[in-house]
Amino acid sequence: MRSVSIPDAVRCKVAAEPRVDAPHHPITLSFTDGVLTMEGELADLAAKKLALERAASVPGVDHIVDRLRVAPARTMGDAEIRDHVRDLLLEEPVLQPLARATPSLEPGVPLRPDVVLGTIGLSVARGVVTLDGIVPSLAHKRLAGALAWWVPGVRDVVNGLEVVPPEEDDDGEISDAVRLVLEKDPLVDASQLGVSTRRAVVTLSGVVRCGVERRAAERDAWCVFGVDGVTNHIEVRE
Repeated sequence: MRSVSIPDAVRCKVAAEPRVDAPHHPITLSFTDGVLTMEGELADLAAKKLALERAASVPGVDHIVDRLRVAPARTMGDAEIRDHVRDLLLEEPVLQPLARATPSLEPGVPLRPDVVLGTIGLSVARGVVTLDGIVPSLAHKRLAGALAWWVPGVRDVVNGLEVVPPEEDDDGEISDAVRLVLEKDPLVDASQLGVSTRRAVVTLSGVVRCGVERRAAERDAWCVFGVDGVTNHIEVRE
């Protein structure tokens, strides 16, 4: 009996996850020397993260090259995406000490392809936002990445921000970051929500006023760097 190849095993694992919707969002796989490359466009960030998690669980996959992208909610050019991400970073009080605009960002001055906001670097290529530079905590790193995901034209966020000095990451750090992002979202009343995390899987609980708010809260959790799964137990009470 022929043994199943690692790409075939990955394909079966990913296809078994309904949120990936593999029939309508095919993923191209290649595998060499323990390295799996995944390419394709998925419906949302949840589908992307679940596909990566399922692939990583297959024995023999030592590393994943992530070229999965998310279908944008709205078509936007790179310059427009960059402007929106820049403004969100500059307007966020938690990040303002880090994201001070340089002279090249003054009104009327054309933007370079790469811009520097204090200690945070920002660039956009084909809808993929890349953040690099230095931040003082994991909370800052995660908040900056989540804000970038809020821009509707974004297809992926590569969060390369370095935390200096380094911090130990754990489930508590993830929960704190999710709470922070929920508090920043104008669509969500975070005071009515509970957040807990176990092995990078976030559980949301509490009460919201409508389905839009419930979905926004779940999406906020998925947007946080390091979150591998979200269980949404939020109730809707109009």
